[in-house]
Amino acid sequence: MGMMEDVLADLSGNIEGAFNSFKADLGKLRTGRANLAMLDGIRVDYYGTPTPLSQCANLAIADARLITVRPWDKGLVQAIMKAISATDIGITPQSDGEIIRLPVPSLTEERRKDLVKQAKHRGEEAKIAMRNHRRDANEMLKEAEKDKEITQDDLKRGLEKVQVETDKGIEQIEQTLTAKEKEILSV
Repeated sequence: MGMMEDVLADLSGNIEGAFNSFKADLGKLRTGRANLAMLDGIRVDYYGTPTPLSQCANLAIADARLITVRPWDKGLVQAIMKAISATDIGITPQSDGEIIRLPVPSLTEERRKDLVKQAKHRGEEAKIAMRNHRRDANEMLKEAEKDKEITQDDLKRGLEKVQVETDKGIEQIEQTLTAKEKEILSV
């Protein structure tokens, strides 16, 4: 019986990891509102070392459509502006020499539809990852049954539990995707 619990615990952890990765990925999509997650992947050339933006500046949301970046070292203003401009987040940085302001423009209808398409694509990738984890768990259970570590009845119960766990994960993705789609399409 221990083998089945191990497989199910492993599956549960893998599904949770796939879901968390999906949520983090969705957080980076721009929705027309200021969101610090949009800046997560930006790296600044900090004295020759690519450094995450959050580790060389104070990031804040001034209002619903404005992010402020206050570099800890004023000499970094140009490097930070260059790094932000080089990314494809659709925001043009503005600076007064001390603070960099990132005004988040409202999205066009076409851009909103494109973002929804991207979100759905990421959701589909997360579902595929979960289905792959399901397949791996099913194969492990079948292998355990073949090696006489579990009975046929245990195998049947295990396969059903694997399916239930996978369905829960996919349902979580669907709910999160629906909420994100609503957020993107709201003006």
